[in-house]
Amino acid sequence: MWGGINRRKFPRVRYRCTIIIKQRDSSQEFPTYTENVGAGGICVNMEKGLGLFQGVGLEIFLGGPHATAIKCAATVVWVVKKHTIGQKGAPQYDTGLEFVDMDEEGKKCISEIVEMRLKNGA
Repeated sequence: MWGGINRRKFPRVRYRCTIIIKQRDSSQEFPTYTENVGAGGICVNMEKGLGLFQGVGLEIFLGGPHATAIKCAATVVWVVKKHTIGQKGAPQYDTGLEFVDMDEEGKKCISEIVEMRLKNGA
């Protein structure tokens, strides 16, 4: 059994925002949204599965007072393929991304969101 949530260095909270994932060495982009966010990484839902430990570029649009996109690199650390019950079509992929080189301002913005959500019990 995966005990990942108990091994995380940073707490995560449910927070939905737009994100663009860019494959390295490719012009391919994947616009999607976050499932949850933490200071160390995010979970996103994708229509395409990415390879484990693949490096990607991110643009995260947090919204609200954090209007500027956060740009950083990340590594794919887990992928879970899922099918929506009762619906036909392509599977979806929950994908865990660990931030690699986020600047201090980006970390601060995400930490503020996490702290606010934890404080409000979300």
